[in-house]
Amino acid sequence: MLTTPRLRLRPWQPSDLEPFAQLNADPEVRRYFPNCLTREESDASVARFNEHIDQHGFGFWAVELRDTGEFIGFTGLDTLDFDVPFAPAVEIGWRLGRQFWGQGYATEGAREALRYGFEELNLDEIVSITAVENRRSRAVMERLGMAHCPEEDFDHPALPAGHPLQRHVLYRCQRPSSA
Repeated sequence: MLTTPRLRLRPWQPSDLEPFAQLNADPEVRRYFPNCLTREESDASVARFNEHIDQHGFGFWAVELRDTGEFIGFTGLDTLDFDVPFAPAVEIGWRLGRQFWGQGYATEGAREALRYGFEELNLDEIVSITAVENRRSRAVMERLGMAHCPEEDFDHPALPAGHPLQRHVLYRCQRPSSA
């Protein structure tokens, strides 16, 4: 379990499934994904997250508010191994319920995940990707000190040619020399 002043990044619990499914059914939360998720698809995502954590010792952790214990979404690190020139890589990501946007939670949780990746996992680099139009996530990446690599922007291989979300940006962050 990782903690920040306001957040707890922790293993997933059965009680997280319903609020996570609601988050994944919100068209605004899923705006930069091909579609919303059904309850079954959302639950399958959690199962994959847990499997990744079991296999690698890190992954996308559930995030809750420390003061109340309320589930707000996820943040963490994942292995990125699909067919792109910069793979394999470790990616940082997050997804929060819309009511928790604009309060600095994504940046706070992701900053702790970066720290963990560099200091505990001894990673040299962490990347992040998103659709070109996803300004909110790109702003988080920039607040984290990640650098956009425009020459490495790419067409996401899971999306068909011509899909409006196909073009993705790549941001990179190198391990600080003091880490």
